[in-house]
Amino acid sequence: MAKKKTLITAEELQNAYVDYVLTQGRMPNSVYVFAKENEMSEEEFYAHFGSFEGIEQSIWTSLCQKALTEVENQEIWSQYSSREKALAFFYALIELLKSKRSFVLYSLKNSSPKVGSPSVLKGVKTIFEGFATGIINQGVEVGELADRKFFTGKYKDALWMQFGFILNFWAKDSSAGFEKTDEAIEKGINVTFDLFEKSALDSLLDYGKFMMNNGGMKQNMKF
Repeated sequence: MAKKKTLITAEELQNAYVDYVLTQGRMPNSVYVFAKENEMSEEEFYAHFGSFEGIEQSIWTSLCQKALTEVENQEIWSQYSSREKALAFFYALIELLKSKRSFVLYSLKNSSPKVGSPSVLKGVKTIFEGFATGIINQGVEVGELADRKFFTGKYKDALWMQFGFILNFWAKDSSAGFEKTDEAIEKGINVTFDLFEKSALDSLLDYGKFMMNNGGMKQNMKF
């Protein structure tokens, strides 16, 4: 009796898809054709993914989640400031992307934009915004970052913009070992967090509010 073929796993499907798009330079014509070429049924394909774009999104989210897991498992992670956590994440993510650079470049080039971001990054954005919100809240709680009414909630959007900038910079980087990307990460994240931190203007506004609340503006100072 012939041994029943083991059902294909999600990871095997991802690898088969990556191999196809990189050798053919395009997405498969249909799930039927792709499934047949990989000796499986359409049912097996749809058990894991609803579409080819779903496969690409899953690859991106897996890379993002793996980068987060790696940095969060570092013994020193709990001692990092919010700025250091952001830097650690981006360095880890770029290291992982290097191993799949050909696919990443293909995916970014062929993905349809969605409100300014490639559609394949939909899942990544959700994961990243959760991470960004966490480190921002940490920074605000310990006084590392300024808590600004109407603006603190936008900090995560600024970090997502940095995500896009760093990703695009790396995609175009031709320096040895992508050392220029490391510089871009350092400079981009540092300038972003410099803007998040409390400045002289914040101190002046705080002082003004204190004086208003305590009647300081109405009192005549006598020496």
